[in-house]
Amino acid sequence: MKNWFKEKIPRVPPETREKLHQELLEEAQLDTNFLVLNLSSCLIATLGLLMNSAAVIIGAMLIAPLMMPLRGLALGALDHDRHLVKTSLITLVIGTIVAVIMSALVGVIFGLPESSFGLEILGRTQPNLADLGVAVAAGAISGFAKIRRKLSDALAGTAISVALMPPLCVVGIGLSQQAWQLSNGAFLLYLTNLLGITLACVIVFVLGGYYLDYHQTSQALGGFFVMTGILIFPLFISFGNLLRQERIEAEIKNILQRKTVTVGQQTELVGFKIQWPTFPWSQEYPIILLTVRENSENPVTPTQVRFVEKLIQRDLGKKFKLVFRASQLREVRADYENPLSPPLLFGPAQLPPVPFLPKHQDDTSSQVNEQP
Repeated sequence: MKNWFKEKIPRVPPETREKLHQELLEEAQLDTNFLVLNLSSCLIATLGLLMNSAAVIIGAMLIAPLMMPLRGLALGALDHDRHLVKTSLITLVIGTIVAVIMSALVGVIFGLPESSFGLEILGRTQPNLADLGVAVAAGAISGFAKIRRKLSDALAGTAISVALMPPLCVVGIGLSQQAWQLSNGAFLLYLTNLLGITLACVIVFVLGGYYLDYHQTSQALGGFFVMTGILIFPLFISFGNLLRQERIEAEIKNILQRKTVTVGQQTELVGFKIQWPTFPWSQEYPIILLTVRENSENPVTPTQVRFVEKLIQRDLGKKFKLVFRASQLREVRADYENPLSPPLLFGPAQLPPVPFLPKHQDDTSSQVNEQP
């Protein structure tokens, strides 16, 4: 096995490997540049999360400060280089702590309650296997871009920042509002992505020939595989739960449209959404939010809502809370037959005179005041 490994994956020249080592060591340094980039990226990402703005979050992704020590950590672990590993870990840990503190302070200033968190925040609190796949792909891009000089580091930096900085900011925002479960979920996503990115970088460095010997390579890969594997169990459960929710949503929508008069005939379904509890083991009931357009002569009643809830519970074996957001559609036309109702084509200052009123009724203000 050892001989096969050397034959299939020849090592790069020592000077090439030493050059990469020095570059990664410089990138992993905890200096002013890293701290400024880290603070800037964290501030932008936190504001984007609080405003629920994907465009602002993308701006933070472009800065990507946490990418710099990760590749150094991967190469240091691969070669058992304690100095490179220590330097990378110190920079990464301090960057992580600073990001959490900064986002928590911003969260305290804004004071956005947990009930008002948008999808950009909530979407980073339930990691699953798909997130691990994104992290591995980001790490592979990062490592490949580093050993291939023709590729831009900006590409790799953007991919890594997608996986690291926003979850860290969600951790701080959750801590600022004492949303412990949300913070725990976001931190799990951060750890998942960190390990996935580093593992992918190690694999790319090995395949690129940037290793010293077979024994050290086996130990490094084995260690990262074990640490990443520990996280696979909760991620697998979360992924299965996500698939189950999508299946249930499709079944509920089919029940509402085909088995109920309330949604199928009495009203027109405009919007459909289910608010699931943050964690599967929560005792809270999922909430079905239906946006419908109803007939003003036949509005939805609480009794109907209760019957529809029982129908869903009977068919699915699970209780849901049902909320109708009903609006009525009415036609409004100009009445040209009534001279007292001029068309809304005129503004308040452009209303035409009313010559047909008798002289004793010119004072309309007093006339209005006399009415009961």
